[in-house]
Amino acid sequence: MYPVDLPAAEDTDLTSAAEQYISSLESGSLDVHEVVSLSAQVAITANNIRHLQLFEDDQPGCAVAALHSPDDPTQVVALYLYDKWWSVDDILRTSNKSRSGLLLVQSIVERVILFLLSQVVERSAQEKVQFSLHPRTESCKLLWRDGQAVGFYTVKHKGSLCDSWSSRCYLLSVLDTMLVRSSWRRRGLGLQMLEDFCSWFSTEEFLGVSSPLSPSMVSVCRRFLQQHEEHRERLYEVEAPGGWTQRRNVWLNIHLIKFYLYSTKTQQKSSQCTLQCLRFKTLQNITVYRIIQKTQQPHLSSSRRQWRGKIPFRGRNLQQNQAQGGRPSASTKKNNR
Repeated sequence: MYPVDLPAAEDTDLTSAAEQYISSLESGSLDVHEVVSLSAQVAITANNIRHLQLFEDDQPGCAVAALHSPDDPTQVVALYLYDKWWSVDDILRTSNKSRSGLLLVQSIVERVILFLLSQVVERSAQEKVQFSLHPRTESCKLLWRDGQAVGFYTVKHKGSLCDSWSSRCYLLSVLDTMLVRSSWRRRGLGLQMLEDFCSWFSTEEFLGVSSPLSPSMVSVCRRFLQQHEEHRERLYEVEAPGGWTQRRNVWLNIHLIKFYLYSTKTQQKSSQCTLQCLRFKTLQNITVYRIIQKTQQPHLSSSRRQWRGKIPFRGRNLQQNQAQGGRPSASTKKNNR
């Protein structure tokens, strides 16, 4: 059996068990010679363990003890639950065959699974956390396939508070976050979760999806609305709290994006065509100029030769007269002038 299959525990039990274990380990009263077997074994020491806060702005706090890799403190490899260490992969599994499809999160262990999916599993050492911590009371569903949790989505209910520091409330129910594990993508699971969300709130006139939409979420919405025309005027991209000035129709937005992309590509093609035409005209003008230059070159050179032949060399007659000992003639002086 796995943690999610064990009898339900209280969140205070998990927190107190983690605090007692860590304090005993730090004081040296707990003799531990245990390692967690993963792709590489990780020794359990006080330096490799830290508290993980599960919920956003949680009062009182709910935390579990997490074992991380010595080389990377952000890489969680195991959690301390039910008085023993469980690897992350085991926490995400179930031995209950009836646990399949989209199920509403109810127990604290299911909240832990939601935390691992949103904060740990789909995060590499260089990447930032994709989602902020979810509130303790936020409604969410886990997607189970083949005995493991492969995705989730969370919902902000109509009338629920937008945040903890203001009195603003959501004016419509909003699909807030959604994730499918990378190894399970491109199987229509995102589409399945969006369909489940819309059928869950079938009595509400309008529904929202939190803004901004990621490219993958835009693709899911496009496919969903192509198949379900009745939701095209119902689904909106929403910023809290979701007034009409904070809504954009998803179907219309998708078509506007397609029109913008088409216009951009058309402009790029026309600009490239214009640039090529200018280059061709420039080359054509250069070629014509060179042809004209070549055709005029012999005429210019012959005229130059003819013109040069009509001009006497001024210094030649003067040198000849001086060599003969005579004075320059009047014609020579005139030419020299």
